Amino acid sequence: MPIVTITSDFGTTDYYLAIVKGALLHLDPSLNIVDITHNIKNYDIVQGAFVLKNAYQSFPAGTIHILSVNNFYAAKRCFLAIRHDGHYFIGPDNGIFYLMFGDTLKDIYELEVAESGSFPLNAYYTKAIGHLLQNLPFNEIGIPIDAIEERISIQAVISKSQIRGSIIHIDHYENVITNIPRSLFEQVGQGRTSVVSFRRHEPLKKVSDNYADVAVGETLCLFNSAGLLEIAINNGKASSMLGLLLEDGIQVDFQ
Repeated sequence: MPIVTITSDFGTTDYYLAIVKGALLHLDPSLNIVDITHNIKNYDIVQGAFVLKNAYQSFPAGTIHILSVNNFYAAKRCFLAIRHDGHYFIGPDNGIFYLMFGDTLKDIYELEVAESGSFPLNAYYTKAIGHLLQNLPFNEIGIPIDAIEERISIQAVISKSQIRGSIIHIDHYENVITNIPRSLFEQVGQGRTSVVSFRRHEPLKKVSDNYADVAVGETLCLFNSAGLLEIAINNGKASSMLGLLLEDGIQVDFQ
C-alpha cells in the first residue's frame, strides 16, 4: 500500500486539507495517507523544513512526502518533484528544500501544470503522485533542473573552546531546540567538560541522557532524537518558564 505523508500550514479548521486528501484518494482509494503535522506556522518554511527533515527517515523507502508550506510566495509559482535518499518529495520551490538538504539534491524536476481556480495545489500533487503510482520513469515527471531556490539557515559559530548557537525550534512541550548538533559538540569539545549558558539562567554543567536525570521542575540539557542540543525542564515548559524565544543565543564553553 503506497504511503503519502503531508506536512503543511493548512491547520485543521478549514477544508483545504480535505480537498487535498480527497484528490489523492481519487487517484488511489488504498493510499495510506499519514499526517505529519498541519500546524506549521503560516508561511514558516524554516519550521516546515525542520519538522519534515527530522521525520521522513522514519518512513520506508519509496514513501512520497508532500510539503505544503508558503506555496505561492511572492510571484513565484513553481513546484518540484525530488528523489532523494530513497524517498520522493513534492512541494514548492520557495527555499524549503534547500533548508532541508542544502545543495546535496541531484534528482530535481519542475512540475508543469496548467493552473486553474484559486486552489491549484491539487493539480501539482495529483500529477506528480499519479506519475509515481503508475511506476513511470521518474525522469519523465517534469522538466529537469540543476538548482533550487536557496535559503540559508543560521549556523552555529565555533572557536577552539566555544560554540555559539541559537534556538531554532520550540516544540509542543516547549522544549527548546538549538542548532548545535551532537557531532559539532563532540568535534569542538573533544571530551572536555562543557558549560551551557543562556540568558541569565544558571549555566548547565552536565549534558543529561534523558529528562528523568534531574528532579521534576529542574532544568537540563540533552541531545534529542534529532541529535540536536535541547534545553528542557523535567515535566515543565522551558520556553516560557526560562523566557527563551526563537533565535535567542545559546553558548557552550569547554574547559
